[in-house]
Amino acid sequence: MQKKWLGLSLSLMLAAGIAGCGGNGNNNKSGGAAEGTPGAATASPTASAAAETGEPVQLKYWTDDRHDQEYIKELINKFNETNGENIQVELTVMSENYAQSVDIAFTSNQAPDILRLKSGNTPEFVKKGYLAPIDGYLTDEIKTKFGSLLIDNVNRFDGKVYSLANTGLTLRLIYNKDLFDKAGIANPPVSLQEMVDDAKKITEAGKAEGIYGFALNFKSPKAAFDRSIREILSLSGYQGLGFDLKTGQFDFAPYSQVIEYFKQMYEDRSILPGAETLDIDPLRAQFAAGKIGMYLSFSTEPGVYQDQFPTEINWAGALAPTLDGQIKGTSEIVSAGTWLGISAKSAHQEAAWKFMQYMYGDDILKTYHEKGFGIAVVPSIVEQAQKPEIGGMEGFLVGEHDSLWPAVPNVTPEGSTYADAFFKYMLSGGDAKAIAADLNTRYNDALSKAVEKGEVTVTPDPAFDPMKPQGE
Repeated sequence: MQKKWLGLSLSLMLAAGIAGCGGNGNNNKSGGAAEGTPGAATASPTASAAAETGEPVQLKYWTDDRHDQEYIKELINKFNETNGENIQVELTVMSENYAQSVDIAFTSNQAPDILRLKSGNTPEFVKKGYLAPIDGYLTDEIKTKFGSLLIDNVNRFDGKVYSLANTGLTLRLIYNKDLFDKAGIANPPVSLQEMVDDAKKITEAGKAEGIYGFALNFKSPKAAFDRSIREILSLSGYQGLGFDLKTGQFDFAPYSQVIEYFKQMYEDRSILPGAETLDIDPLRAQFAAGKIGMYLSFSTEPGVYQDQFPTEINWAGALAPTLDGQIKGTSEIVSAGTWLGISAKSAHQEAAWKFMQYMYGDDILKTYHEKGFGIAVVPSIVEQAQKPEIGGMEGFLVGEHDSLWPAVPNVTPEGSTYADAFFKYMLSGGDAKAIAADLNTRYNDALSKAVEKGEVTVTPDPAFDPMKPQGE
């Protein structure tokens, strides 16, 4: 499977026209930030100077990843003990309000030195000036290793590189096989109607024991929908965040169709009570305890149930259901381009890069894949990494129905977001068509303004094929 994934990933990325190098031509092999680049540290002590004076360089690393935190803690402890330059990294693991916390930190001059970056937050962080370009640190060896994975509007903006790839995430339906058997369900649902029916059957069979058919982390509607509806739509032939790649405009009509099925599960009382305020870790704890029949999430989950919430339940991952049970697109591989970035406000950018360089080492990236924390996308790592030896990971490995999709514009509309508007409809009802039309108006208005300001570029692709989203 891993060799097949190598060929798949390379063909997709080459087909997408990904350039081989995003450097600025100023290769600083000493590890210092390129002179004149935004965020370059000009007055801070270097790591080598700290080693001479005995004063440690203190770095703060913020992440919203919790599935891999024990492994990351081990890596940081090892780095702190062995880097030889008196650099000490402190890890802070945030919750679902990560982006808001980062905003507050930068506004109050308490920003971390290193940030966990994802495709969903990197464009906004770059736009706000939070990140320092790393072009000046990219040696020829690094460019060869990561060059095919430098993607415009993902980790490279206006010709400057801000992060490097590590893994990609597949999205799947996670289901409890024992609860499916108890409810007389032979296979995971392939259509949304089947998902609604199965959730109801599981609830009816297990409600007396506090078991419910479905749940999501609705404390953050966007987090919940982006790990579920996004994948349902991409497999159904639509871009999963409400953008129509053929027209270059937002169209939330398909999104509203999926919401109707979520609303039906809520009305059926097939969703775990209290899910409206449920965060992802409490959800995982309930699933590990055998109280949830199914939910949708990322390929991080196998690692969660091995280390964070060890469980004895019989569970697996399967492709997400589609609108009508027919696969008309590919399941989107997400976050396949970014991992770590350096704060533009860090006084220790050289030391931050040394930590990044350590984290991007072959052994660490290979082990990250093999432990099941993410699926490797760096070609040289894919070649040498073994299949993850972790329960449940087989259901998340990249197959014929998985691929990369083009990046879509990230805009902020006036008024409520699509996630908040649809979540309110799911709970309280209303006119779904009117909600979708209103979202279209407000999002496309925001898109037009962003295009006029030069913040985003949009190129409609009338020939876009959701079965071949990168045109291969």
